[in-house]
Amino acid sequence: MEETSSRNPAIGVELLLLLLLATLWGGSYTFIKLGVATIPPITLIAGRTSIAGALLLAIMYWRGVRLPRDAATWRRFLFQACLNSVVPWTLIAWGERSVDAGLATILNSTSPIFTFFLTLAVANQESPSFRKLFGVAAGMAGICLIVGVQALTGLGEQLAAQIAIVVATICYAGAAVFSRGFKGLDPMAPAAGSLLCGAAILISVSLVVEQPWTLAPSTTSMLALLGLAVFSTAFAFVIYFRLIQTLGSVGTTAQSYLRVPIGVALGVLLLGESLSPTAWIGLGCVVLGVAAMTIPARKQLAINASLRG
Repeated sequence: MEETSSRNPAIGVELLLLLLLATLWGGSYTFIKLGVATIPPITLIAGRTSIAGALLLAIMYWRGVRLPRDAATWRRFLFQACLNSVVPWTLIAWGERSVDAGLATILNSTSPIFTFFLTLAVANQESPSFRKLFGVAAGMAGICLIVGVQALTGLGEQLAAQIAIVVATICYAGAAVFSRGFKGLDPMAPAAGSLLCGAAILISVSLVVEQPWTLAPSTTSMLALLGLAVFSTAFAFVIYFRLIQTLGSVGTTAQSYLRVPIGVALGVLLLGESLSPTAWIGLGCVVLGVAAMTIPARKQLAINASLRG
């Protein structure tokens, strides 16, 4: 049953938090772009997961919540880490060495569409609605407009990076489907547990592959790493779990399409980026498609309202 705070006079606060969450997650691509300027991708994401995991662990301790100790749950945390942070965050960081932050935001926002595909493949559900099919078509058209134009010109320097970001988006979709198996746990436990598992993997790989002790990162990159870990990861997760309880899971998905224009705007304002005409059209298709996939239908809203009554 979908819980909402529609009768709560503080709903305005929750909507502001929703906008803040979209800004924090939309801004993560700008932080990554600034970070990878002088910090290699694996090391950057190792720092992100380590700092954010430690902060979430401290918040859980303050709340009196403990991580589970059984090996089976930690194996699931490890698998979730690979799908939700280790692979996708590293691919995005690698991709943003040559792809603009705004473009990465657009491509990575299509995870609800790939989640739909995966859910359809692994679960026996009723036939998808016309609205969801329209959302899938619009979102895929947006991806093709952005990535396809580059592909038509040959194997350009950005094509591999754009494909890597799309693969990261598919990983997010897999993580969203897999995370449904964590019912019964405090919502922050899988987040903290998977981040800590991810940190263990990434630190080990970073030490071997990138030898971080030999690096000389700039102050800007270090501040970007801190902003990415503290604000766009740990703080964003805290807001996300609050909104799940107050606005409900359907309402919280609004950040999926709100963060696209925010992420693009931050790239334009802070990094001086610009989108090609084709990318602007692709952005419009993606926002339209993700909105169609995530905004609840009126019928579903009526059902939720009757359940609350």
